[in-house]
Amino acid sequence: MTSTTDRTHDATALPPVAYDRLPALTAALAARAPDHDRDASFPAEGVALVHEAGLLTATAAGRHGGPGAGLADTVRILRALGAGDPAVALVTAMTLFVHAAEARTPAWPAAAYTDLLAESAVGPALVNALRVEPELGSPIRGGLPATTARRDGDHWLLTGRKIYSTGAVGLSRMLVFARTEPPGDEPVRVGSFIVRAGSPGLAVEPTWDHVGLRASRSDDVVLDSVPVPADDVIGLAEPGDTPGARPDPVTGAWNALGLTALYLGIAGAARDWLIGFLHERVPTALGAPLATLPRFQSAVGEIETALFGADTLVDTLAARVDAGDPEAAEQAGAAKVLGTRAAITAVDQALSLTGNHGLTHANPLQRHHRDVLCGRVHTPQDDSVLAATGRAALARRSPATAPVPSVPKGN
Repeated sequence: MTSTTDRTHDATALPPVAYDRLPALTAALAARAPDHDRDASFPAEGVALVHEAGLLTATAAGRHGGPGAGLADTVRILRALGAGDPAVALVTAMTLFVHAAEARTPAWPAAAYTDLLAESAVGPALVNALRVEPELGSPIRGGLPATTARRDGDHWLLTGRKIYSTGAVGLSRMLVFARTEPPGDEPVRVGSFIVRAGSPGLAVEPTWDHVGLRASRSDDVVLDSVPVPADDVIGLAEPGDTPGARPDPVTGAWNALGLTALYLGIAGAARDWLIGFLHERVPTALGAPLATLPRFQSAVGEIETALFGADTLVDTLAARVDAGDPEAAEQAGAAKVLGTRAAITAVDQALSLTGNHGLTHANPLQRHHRDVLCGRVHTPQDDSVLAATGRAALARRSPATAPVPSVPKGN
């Protein structure tokens, strides 16, 4: 297999990151988001705007001519995009995570990654890892994928079905998690096979019909003997040794904190709409805006305080992960639990304050509520985080490590 080290890329090819364009980009995405939500249509023009601002390749390594953005900058990007259109933010997040992982631990075949960067220089090149299957669920909970890769000369032939494939219709590359079908007594190996859009035998079935993040088009991807060049595989190894089946702590932290920032962006947009509504709404009996009532002021204060705490936690841990703090990486899962709960609660409270107005399709709050609920389903999920955190806490005070209490002597 081609070496993945010591490779370079033209430093002038990838667009620079325009962080100063984030507020305008958030507004532009927000203007289109209602239409894409209503039609469940993929927001291709929004993705193009993200590319033009240099954000799709922000995490590409400097050795490849990329900006080399860390997790703290990625959190900033995803919070802003999430406030505008979370579907655009989600497909951006998946692509940023792929480039960031390659920057930290090179694993792509050199030619395949060079091709991806060249495509990224001229237009949006979205990438996502397709791992979830109807029977398997997510491989992070264990088990082998049903999707198979059979060697045929200088290619692999992939066959199977992936579900919840975010952005499937807009992806340039699909990293398909599959197991090999070796001849004879050779061991089964698993890895991520680089499938290019438009490959023979590749089809996207429009099965996505969720309440939230409708524009993400997380449809089924069906593979029927899809050819993949023999070298276009990442992390091919025996099941127990496969990189990425269960992500390392830093990779897990990028996923947990990046996605939490996205959902906090949604909650921030909901808060902003609520504040505008409370200033504009003037009931006849009151003769003044709702924003003047202490009850609403306290409620907004509660929302603001919760989001401030969650945003600060995410930002702080992201900066510590960038600084190489292993404890921060281990704490990212707990931050996701706290952050997504804060985001969901904030939007729910906003709905309680606005009543029918918040649930009206003409207003965005109902969409924010549907979208923010999706924060619960991303890995790591709450039950996994809480179980792991509980085990760690109990282990710290196990009978073998706990101090033996002194017993006072009797008279």
